[in-house]
Amino acid sequence: MLRAMLFAGVAFSALTPAFANQAFEAVLAGHAVLPAQTFIDPPADAPADLRLSGKFANGPVRIEAPGSSEGRSAGRPTGVKVPFRGQPVQGHSGIKKMADGTFWVVTDNGFGTKANSPDAALFLSQYRIDWATGAVTRLATVFLHDPDKKVPFRVVHEGTEKRYLTGADFDLEGFQIVDGKIWLGEEFGPYLIRADMTGKVEAVFETMADGKPVMSPDHFRVTTQNPGQAMPANVNLGRSRGYEGFAASKDGKFLYGLLEGPLWDVEKKDWEKVDGRQSLRILEFSIAEQKWTGRHWKYVLDQGATAIGDFNMIDATTALVIERDNGEGTKDKACPAGQRAETCFHDLAQFKRIVKIEMNDANANGPVRKIGHVDLMKIQDPDKKARKPLNDGVLTFPFFTIENVDVVDDKHIIVGNDNNLPFSSSRDPNKADDNEFILLNVEGLLKAK
Repeated sequence: MLRAMLFAGVAFSALTPAFANQAFEAVLAGHAVLPAQTFIDPPADAPADLRLSGKFANGPVRIEAPGSSEGRSAGRPTGVKVPFRGQPVQGHSGIKKMADGTFWVVTDNGFGTKANSPDAALFLSQYRIDWATGAVTRLATVFLHDPDKKVPFRVVHEGTEKRYLTGADFDLEGFQIVDGKIWLGEEFGPYLIRADMTGKVEAVFETMADGKPVMSPDHFRVTTQNPGQAMPANVNLGRSRGYEGFAASKDGKFLYGLLEGPLWDVEKKDWEKVDGRQSLRILEFSIAEQKWTGRHWKYVLDQGATAIGDFNMIDATTALVIERDNGEGTKDKACPAGQRAETCFHDLAQFKRIVKIEMNDANANGPVRKIGHVDLMKIQDPDKKARKPLNDGVLTFPFFTIENVDVVDDKHIIVGNDNNLPFSSSRDPNKADDNEFILLNVEGLLKAK
């Protein structure tokens, strides 16, 4: 527990640090693949609208014919077409290892925006991963629904009995399971959602920082502006820059929501920064008190990074964070310098890291300490575990979005991509990405002080 951490522990950590953000080796211990085109049926009592998803994925005009409109990744056709029959098991945006060795994974809002995802159901799935065979087996799925009308705004399926929630209502990007409740970090509002283990919403909390609400342009309290009018002064976060990482203290007393974007600094009229670099808030929520505590930490992006992808605690004071750029693809499939085409990558993946941080009482309300990192573009594979081609003798994880990381044991972590079906093709320029999970031996990183 952060609040009860011994002073001696703080002093020891401060006196014996690793080199600032030291690089450690990552060795592949397992690789599993869930095919991109994996679909599930919505619940039997769900509206018929959810049986055909992606009708608005490629624009505001409805498309009814299944498989009639191809997805594109930075202008490149991906080979996968919408609408889909059923719901795609994609958009993996948060992961949690369970005591029985299975993994719960949350699927995000569907197709990327509120406008294009009204027929994408919101759900979490439990998986068993067989690292020996590379198979991923879905054991259960929980669909988010709001029959008791706990959501304070109108939802897509407002007039139905079960009120299944969709990607036009929320964008789920992280979660924790604490004492039989599912706590979900949401990106649009941003909001914090509490649900029971059947997916029934019990409460929705608005976000607070520095005693003020945190509100993006998609927050339900923000109204459309007339031409020429400025955005309301209470909007202090960019669109789709809410919670991307969502952790819980090991004692189950606190939740930690990590925003993907910086807050707006009214006095400086700029996004919040530390030493000239964008700074993202980690906000603390008390489960017992059901409110934000007012404490926070600052996660400062390194040079070359544009966003974070996931966030989970290792122990009482250290955590893992995915930090990344917006690039995708590898140099063997790169476009000629300065060119762009439908069959090659023009903006290569460069910065894809798992970072170990320290956040304690001593650095509360200030920057976290970056202890070290592993480079996901340089994964060693001495035991030939990779199920995808290597690049210059190493496995790369060159995805546009990498949004899943958790600790498996004292040596291993699990990492997974968000494949944004049908919109991401980061391994092959013209082939939609699969849902991949990699088991990494990062003992050096996990033991670093």
